Amino acid sequence: MGIFDKVKDKVKSILPKRKEPELKNTVPKEKETIRKTFGEYCNANHGTEGGKLCAKCTAVLSTVMIKISRCPYGIGKPICEQCETPCFGERFTNEFTTIMKGGQKKMLLSHPIMAVKHKLKGLGAEYAKMQRDKKSTDKQKEDAEKVKAKFANATRSPKKAKKRKKK
Repeated sequence: MGIFDKVKDKVKSILPKRKEPELKNTVPKEKETIRKTFGEYCNANHGTEGGKLCAKCTAVLSTVMIKISRCPYGIGKPICEQCETPCFGERFTNEFTTIMKGGQKKMLLSHPIMAVKHKLKGLGAEYAKMQRDKKSTDKQKEDAEKVKAKFANATRSPKKAKKRKKK
């Protein structure tokens, strides 16, 4: 046992044990971010003032809030813009993404910390999807190589047998 192993054991005994990651309820923060983004968008594009929304934005927002509460992913859900299975219909999904993208610039000025946190969550979701897709494509390649190897072995063995018989 070397000196590095001894040091590593000492450090492990001093450091606290790793805890299992806790599942955090991200839904209330996401709802707050969506409400504020809708307010910024509606104030800039539809001429409303303060925290009030026009009728169209109110209808979209109420639909979005109801659907978020019923999300099949529960409290550990990804942000709605990155979700693979949007809960709203196609029309509301298009309107929702338009409003959220349109309100991002205003959010950076009025609520910079909230906007940056939301953007980082989106980037994290994109990275997770990319890693998952990479793993699945790697597995598919491995499976394809195994099938090719089996096929190559199956086709080679009769030929070798014929050559052996001729000799």
